[in-house]
Amino acid sequence: MSAMTYNGYQARIEFDPDDEIFTGRIAGISDVVGFHADTVESLKAAFHEAVDDYVETCAKAGKSPQKPYSGRVMFRISPEVHARAAIAAELSGKSLNEWAEQALAEAAGKRAA
Repeated sequence: MSAMTYNGYQARIEFDPDDEIFTGRIAGISDVVGFHADTVESLKAAFHEAVDDYVETCAKAGKSPQKPYSGRVMFRISPEVHARAAIAAELSGKSLNEWAEQALAEAAGKRAA
């Protein structure tokens, strides 16, 4: 599995060995937008076309296209983990939000700004 990026959208890419094609789906939005191709170059073009068509279709329907992720994350963790994270943040001189952003960015493979 791999990913592609275009105009702020990312797609998850997989190869189907039975049909010998690449398939992709835009990630991070609730609308289902997929595409496929049999070469990498065609796959890039299909992805760009899928994103452009999605944005255009939303405009025609009078709705705003979803943008992946707002930057707001809400999840539940145990009180013990919450306490340890808050202490670790304080000891590092950061707010819990700053500390958590850095931890998540590092876990996701990219350093926080």
